[in-house]
Amino acid sequence: MHETPRVDASRSFLFLLGSTRRDGNTELLARRAAEQLPQGVPQRWLHLSELPLPSFTDHRHDDRTRWTLPEGHGATLLDATLTATDLVIASPLYWYAVSTSVKQYLDHWSGWLRAPGVDFRARMAGRTLWGVSALADEDLSAADPLIGTLNRTADYMGMRFGGVLLGYGNRPGDVLRDEEALRRAKTFFDH
Repeated sequence: MHETPRVDASRSFLFLLGSTRRDGNTELLARRAAEQLPQGVPQRWLHLSELPLPSFTDHRHDDRTRWTLPEGHGATLLDATLTATDLVIASPLYWYAVSTSVKQYLDHWSGWLRAPGVDFRARMAGRTLWGVSALADEDLSAADPLIGTLNRTADYMGMRFGGVLLGYGNRPGDVLRDEEALRRAKTFFDH
């Protein structure tokens, strides 16, 4: 008997990795969840540390500033963001929030909202924002601020919030021993 895919094959996933190290617990957990996507569903994986963005300066109330299209890494990230139907922020829990590179990426959304011809907010509406995070605290409620950031971001942009997959991981590879997190990863993208 052929099993019907749980995820619509017309979707495409962008995984934005916000850790300062490769193959950390958060990335391992995100990859476990991604393994469950049907074959053929596009996945793009970008390490934000390899695409550093300049510090964001808010010019909303400066009448002399003209908003421009991003260049370099900003253009790469904007294009990747607009191409995906599903955006997965994979950030370890750093001081109860998303990592610096993820925060910097989200800060740049403020500029993209004003960039000429992008129509960023309207184009993001209806897409799904997901989160994956490993934390060094067995009390998963420590990630509530991170979850709140992503949930409120999705709400502001008119996006669907898919939730956050959490796992325990202090030392490298710990998350692969978190049986509950690995169980949740198997069905995380099903809804």
